Amino acid sequence: MTECCAPPPLILPPRVDRLPLIRQAFRLEWATIAWMTVEAVVSIAAGIAAGSLVVLAFGLDSLIELASAGVLMWRLSVELRHGQKFSEQAERIASRVGGGLLFLLAVYVTAAAAWRLWEGGGEAFSWPGFIVALIAIPAMRYLALRKIDIAEKIGSRALRADAMEAVTCGWLSFVVVASLAVQWLVGAWWIDSIGSLAIVWFLVKEGREAWSGDECDACCS
Repeated sequence: MTECCAPPPLILPPRVDRLPLIRQAFRLEWATIAWMTVEAVVSIAAGIAAGSLVVLAFGLDSLIELASAGVLMWRLSVELRHGQKFSEQAERIASRVGGGLLFLLAVYVTAAAAWRLWEGGGEAFSWPGFIVALIAIPAMRYLALRKIDIAEKIGSRALRADAMEAVTCGWLSFVVVASLAVQWLVGAWWIDSIGSLAIVWFLVKEGREAWSGDECDACCS
């Protein structure tokens, strides 16, 4: 008499209590919005006052990331009310809008940097821009790590993508700090334009990821 081999038991992943994690994500997004507001206002004002393209581009990117954080907060609130799948189409549309804005910003920065290099005009060093970019480096690292941790636990593609924007902002902050530091030490007028062109690479990379959703594929839906 042959024995029927029973299929192995299905091992389910441990159940995750999403509500406390989503609340943590909300707190992180509020912190992001608060900091991005400060970062955008200070950087844009300082960039205009000093005529610094690298600081101005940093501030404009902060505005785009501020809008992204607001969209994600809406996304999380919709999940709480209607379920996780409800607003995926809206999320994709919002990501493409954000990606398009980043591409436009990259075009503007490239054109402005090329024009300033052609003119050979100088810019003043910006202490407010330097300080806010310096603070942003550890701030963005902390926010990115916390968001990635929660995104992996709840399987949130939107939160993962937002964390990648925080990573990019951290690198942008480093570029701004390095550019301003070299400008202050050397006094070369062209450092500001070269530093802003370095930012363009990050803007295009972030824009492509937002447009195509490549970063979102790292997490399950």
